[in-house]
Amino acid sequence: MPANPSVAIFDYGGVLTTPGRLAISAWTEAEGIEPESFSTALKEWLSRSAPAGTPIHRLETGELSAAEFDRLLAAKLRTVDGDTVEPEGLLSRLFANMRPDESMLQLVRDLRDRGVRTALLSNSWGNNYPWESLRDLFELAVISSEVGLRKPDPRIYELTLRRLDLPAEQAVFVDDGAPNIEAAERLGLRSVLHSEAAKTRAELATWFPELTTRHFP
Repeated sequence: MPANPSVAIFDYGGVLTTPGRLAISAWTEAEGIEPESFSTALKEWLSRSAPAGTPIHRLETGELSAAEFDRLLAAKLRTVDGDTVEPEGLLSRLFANMRPDESMLQLVRDLRDRGVRTALLSNSWGNNYPWESLRDLFELAVISSEVGLRKPDPRIYELTLRRLDLPAEQAVFVDDGAPNIEAAERLGLRSVLHSEAAKTRAELATWFPELTTRHFP
């Protein structure tokens, strides 16, 4: 019987933050963007059927700058009044609506306090990570744009495991994207498809029973 895992690997956006759908909804409403125009671009560039090398893929691997992506995305969008969308700072305006999920950050702290190793594995959209609050939570951070690989490419999981010096079966991966979870599972990682903090905590407690015990620093 496999031993309990020794590391929990977390995605960032939509896992340690408020759900992406809420940030997108607030952003489109604030700017009067027709939501369907964004959904269409997202499906074209990020769905399972999207061809390799879409603007989102290239943004995540660092091949496309955020400024260039802003221009490409703005050209795909329309407002409810039929106007164009201002491209400058477009992604920054979207991510301004994405807030930290304090319950999830506390979950990571609880794991760390109980001696569980923790790592971050994130596909970057050119956004700035709040390292002042994240730095002490993770022993390792693998960011797609920095390594030139993106989830669900198996190589980014393999790179993360090599840097942790652990086999796949010693890791649990938490992500809110089903394709990313499926890729991790094919490599032998255990996984949690995140939807809300309480559910994720309960699922992680099956592998990390330390979470169910009180802890005194």
